[in-house]
Parts: sequence; C-alpha cells; structure tokens
Amino acid sequence: MLHTHQHLFHLFNISKIPNILLFQTRFFSTSSSILDLCTKPQHLQQVHARFFLHGLHQNTSLSSKLMDCYAKFGLLNLSQKLFYFTENPDSVLYSAILRNLYQFGEYEKTLFLYKEVVEKSMYPDEESCSFVLRSCFSVSHEQGKMVHGQIVKLGMDAFDLVGKTLIELYDMNGFLNVHEPVGRKYAKELNYWNNLILEASKSGKMEESFQLFCRMRKDNIQPNSTSVINLLRSTVDLNSLKIGQSLHTLVVVSNLCEELTVNTALLSMYTKLGSLQDARMLFEKMPEKDLVVWNIMISAYAGNGCSKESLELVYCMVRSGFRPDLFTAIPAISSITQLKYKEWGKQMHAHVIRNDSDYQVSVHNSLIDMYSACNDLNLAEKIFGLIMDKTVVSWSAMIKGYAMHDQPLEALSLFLKMKLSGTRVDFIIVINILPAFAKIGALHYVSYLHGYSLKTSLESLKSLKTSFLSSYAKCGCIEMARKLFDEEKSIHKDIIAWNSMISAYSKHGEWFRCFQLYSQMKLSNIIPDQITFLGLLTACVNSGLVNKGKEIFKEMVEIYGYQPSQEHHACMVDLLGRAGQIDEANEIVATIPLESDARVYGPLLSACKIHSETRLAELAAQKLINMEPKNAGNYVLLSNIYAAAGKWDKVAKMRSFLRNRGLKKTPGCSWLELNGQVHEFRVADQSHPRWEDIYSILKVLELEAGGMEDDLELFDPPIIKGCELHMNQLNHL
Repeated sequence: MLHTHQHLFHLFNISKIPNILLFQTRFFSTSSSILDLCTKPQHLQQVHARFFLHGLHQNTSLSSKLMDCYAKFGLLNLSQKLFYFTENPDSVLYSAILRNLYQFGEYEKTLFLYKEVVEKSMYPDEESCSFVLRSCFSVSHEQGKMVHGQIVKLGMDAFDLVGKTLIELYDMNGFLNVHEPVGRKYAKELNYWNNLILEASKSGKMEESFQLFCRMRKDNIQPNSTSVINLLRSTVDLNSLKIGQSLHTLVVVSNLCEELTVNTALLSMYTKLGSLQDARMLFEKMPEKDLVVWNIMISAYAGNGCSKESLELVYCMVRSGFRPDLFTAIPAISSITQLKYKEWGKQMHAHVIRNDSDYQVSVHNSLIDMYSACNDLNLAEKIFGLIMDKTVVSWSAMIKGYAMHDQPLEALSLFLKMKLSGTRVDFIIVINILPAFAKIGALHYVSYLHGYSLKTSLESLKSLKTSFLSSYAKCGCIEMARKLFDEEKSIHKDIIAWNSMISAYSKHGEWFRCFQLYSQMKLSNIIPDQITFLGLLTACVNSGLVNKGKEIFKEMVEIYGYQPSQEHHACMVDLLGRAGQIDEANEIVATIPLESDARVYGPLLSACKIHSETRLAELAAQKLINMEPKNAGNYVLLSNIYAAAGKWDKVAKMRSFLRNRGLKKTPGCSWLELNGQVHEFRVADQSHPRWEDIYSILKVLELEAGGMEDDLELFDPPIIKGCELHMNQLNHL
C-alpha cells in the first residue's frame, strides 16, 4: 500500500513503477490521490497507460476520474475517447461526460448523450439534470421545456439543485411565474433571491440586481443583512450616492441598523462614494465598532486629504483600546507625509514596530515616503537599506526622495542599481526619475527611458508623455518636446500638456511661440489656469516685454478671475525691476494681500542692485534676512550693492557679519553630459580628473571672447597647440 504522496509521484516515471502488487485491491483507495497529483497531461497519460496495463481501464470510478482530469487540462477529445472506448458505460460515466461537454460549451452533444441515457432507461443524477437543462435553454427554449417535462416525470425536480436551476433559467428567459409549481416552492425563499442578486452583481449586472430586489419585495419577502450588503456593493459600482442613501433608509426601517456587518458595509459605501459627512454621522451613531470600522474611517480621511482628522481618529482608536494594525499604519503614515510632521512620524514608526506591523514591505515603503517628505533622507535611506525584498515601489520611493531633495546624481546612481537588480521599470519609476535626469541635463537617460516606455507601451499614458515633453525641454531638446506635443491631437491635449509646452518655450526664450500656443489653446476651448499665466509671465520677463506682461496679468485677474499667487507677483516684480520701474515694482509688493515671501523680495533686491537703488535695497534685504537668516546669498547681494554705491564701510560690516556667523554662499553647480556620462562642475572646482586641461581651455576661450588677439602672443606656440589638442580630446569625452 502507498503511504505518502512522495511514493505516488514515482508512478509518473514508468521505469520506476513497482510491480503489480501495488495495483491490487488496495490501489483503489489511493487512485484518486494519484490522479490529483498529476500536474501535467504527460503524467496523466503515464498513469492511464498503467491502468490499461493492469486491466483497470474498465473500472467506472477510475475512468470517470480520468475523464474529469483530462477535461481539467483542456483535453476534451481524450475525455470523449475514454468514454467511447468503455464498454457499456454506466450512469457514473454518463454523468462525467455530460458534465465535461457542458463545461466546454458543447450543448448539442450534451443533449444527444442525454437522449441516449433516457433511451437506455438510466436515471441521471441531479447534477447531470442541471447541466442538461442549462444546455437545453442555450440551444432552444422549447427543447428546454420538453426536457423539463421529462425531469418532472422522473421526479428529479424534487432535488433542490434541479429546482433552483429551473427557477434561474425560467427567470433569465422571462418565463418565471411564481404561481406555477416550479416557482411556488423556491420564489418564497429569501436565500434564493439573495443568490440571484449576488450572481447579478458578480456578473456586472448592477441594475438587474436592483430589479430582482424590487420583485422580491413585491412578493412580500423581507430583506436581511445579506440582501443589503449585496445591494450596497452594486451601489458602489453604479457610483450612486442617492441609491446608497435609500438603502440606508431601508436598513433603518428593517431594523438592521444594529448589525455590525450592515453598518460596516454602509460605512464602506459612503467612503468609497466620497460622502465623508454621511460616513462620519454613521460612524458616530454606530452602537458597535471593531478595528475594521476604525480603519475604514481613518483611510477615508487620509484618502480625501483630511490628514489631521485621520490622525485624530487614530488617537481616539488607541484610547478606545484598539491596537493599530497594518491597515491603520499605512493611511496614518500617509497623513503624516502630507502634514510633514516628523515627530508624529517617529511615533507612528514606533507603534508599527511595537505592534509587529513592520513585516510588510508596504509599510516600509510608506515610511520612506514619509521621512523623505519630512526632510530626513538619512532615515529614509536606513529603512530602504533594511528592506530585504525590495519591490519596485521601494526603489521608486527612494528615487523620488532623492529627486525631491535636489540630489539628482544619487537618484541616477540608485536607478542604475535598480536596473542591475533586475527590477522592472514601471511608469511611476519613470515619472519619479525624470525630474532628476532633467535637473542634470542627462538627455541620454531621458532618451533611454523614452525608448523603453515606447517598447513597453507606457508612453500611451498622458501623464508620462507630458513628463517626457517637460524633460526634453529642460535638457535643451525643445524640438523633441514639440514633436511629442504635436503627436497628440488637439482634442486629446489636456491643460497640463499645453502648460508644459508654453513653459518650455518661455524658458528657452522663444516668447513669440508661447503666445502663439496660448492663442491656439484658447481656440481649442481649453481654459487657461494659473500655471498657464505663470509660464506666459515668465516669457515676458525673459524677453523684457513689460506691456505684454501687464496685459497678461490684467487678463488673468479681470477676465478669468484668478487670484495672483506669490509666483505671479514675483514675475511682475522681476519684469518691472529689470525694466528700471523700481517704484512700480515696489507698489506691487505693497499691494499683495498676504505677507510677501522670499520669492517676491528676491527679484526686488536683484533689481535694486542693477539700478543702484541702495535705500530700497536695504529694506528688501532686511525682509529677506528676516525670512532666510541662514541664506548667505542675501548678505552677499547686499554687500555687492554697497560696493557699487561706494559704501565700503558697510561692505566691510557685511563681510565681518558673514565670517562671525560662519555663513558661506552655496557655490553654483553645473552638469554636462557627454556620451552618457554626467560631469559635475562648481565654482573654482578642481575635483574633475582633467581640471587642469579644462582651465587651460577656459583661459584661451576667455581671451578669444574678449577680443584679446594680441595677448595670445604672450603664450608660446606649443602651449596654444597643446590647448587646441586638449579641446579636441574633451570633445571626445
């Protein structure tokens, strides 16, 4: 006798099959297990061959099981052959073949074999009758009624399965009459109606589920909790809050409002349909709340941007004696991320560890997002390093953190590590890494990702196409950006695409194209938003079009009714300041409704430097210093203004102040991509391996740019020749 499944597996290797003793009487107790262990058709055929070898192929129970197994592998033809090669098949084999034929949609063959069964005076079981009835109604309603008559004569309609099949089929075809014998028995059963409603809901027939419910009510059948829960699922799929509220009324009338399952389903319905007010009222009135109820409400607030309310509920939940679990932690961490409350984040992190919820990688991913948003990349990196099985979301969260904190080279390095790990790049990774590539002008990597997205059909996503458009423009490839923009038909272009292209042209100094696009956008019936006007004002600043800028600003406020933001005011101050209209720029600053920030006073201070407005510069600088006391750039700019005005005592005072405070201006940084490699440069930088060659060439370029042809004679010819050689070599870096 076989004792373990491991022994049974030996049957699949014919050369290792033991002698015939294994297949004697005791074999039948293990035959089912042997067939169930067959994971491939080849295994099944090997076992079948052994059945033939030992004369077991005429055993009806084994043959029936074999037929089902062949059908399971999609081999209906072998199942049929096995049936026809069996001498004098009995009702067990007929039931098996009827079942298999029906499952494969062979309705006419099912009916043909059913006739054989009747002619042989055999009695099919209740399951076979159900398959035959369904086949009949799929072929012909009249034939279905004839078979129904035969089944009644045989008394098979007394079985529940057959009776319910009849009800379902007559109902689907519009022939149900509850006054007939077939309908009278089951139409009064609540479970029957609940099953019909559930099936309609699962099949995506939401309206039909409510029609069935109405018919059930007409028959004076009172709904129970199952009825309501099934209908609430359909309500969510229909996206109808009004129907949901009506069902809530039914719950109250039917005295079901005390049941936790019903209240949970109602709460879930309200939150999924975005009715937080109704959800909170229900939540407060619920006589009983479990952890699921609390989590639904916490997630609803977090998902709808009500971060404070979400965290307040977490606090109340803990005070009520519930321990936060995985489904509490994720929305709570999301809320903390939105609020950027690092201390709360650490507390929640401690809760997660204490309650053993940190085993899930999704929690780690949320924590990486949270610490990145709270300006603690070190902790984000530590958590990322602790994740053993990193998912694409883990990589994406860390890359996003680097990009968010202006660390594009770290983002690029991590992206390359992710590729080496074999993780598949998805569209979220692409969207998160593109700003980092654009920041360092890594056109090579932008092009690579674009090609990858085309191959994997990601590029069809609007958000991704717009990200590529913006990235190409920031990398200086405005032609490719325009090509992507033109590929999309005007009727399919959204406001984000238009804004991205207008912003791209404004940064590239092609202001006339900005206004051309703006006119085309309005003709396409796209209403401009505040970002559109910001791009247009930036174009005016870059091109010095003061009157056009005033016209755009006026149009934004008076025609479209937008309230200018700090960025819009900053553009106007910058535009007027560069044109020498300092007083008018200062008037704009004075009329801003809210307290102006560094974005407004920065351009004003720069304009004062250009036009030597020392008095106003001191006022603007004082504002900036109060706002950004650790920004050395503001002190340096004011020092330069004093120097231009000849106020050397104040220059000395500023420099002394900087030294005493230990403040240093952050040096400027530039990136250059050559042959897919990114080179980073800073002011007076000597970190590049070929910095001496670079400075030699820069010296030559400075002399040429200054028109100092005669000074070149001071250099020996070999040095000049060496510089030219270095320039040629650098071109091939």
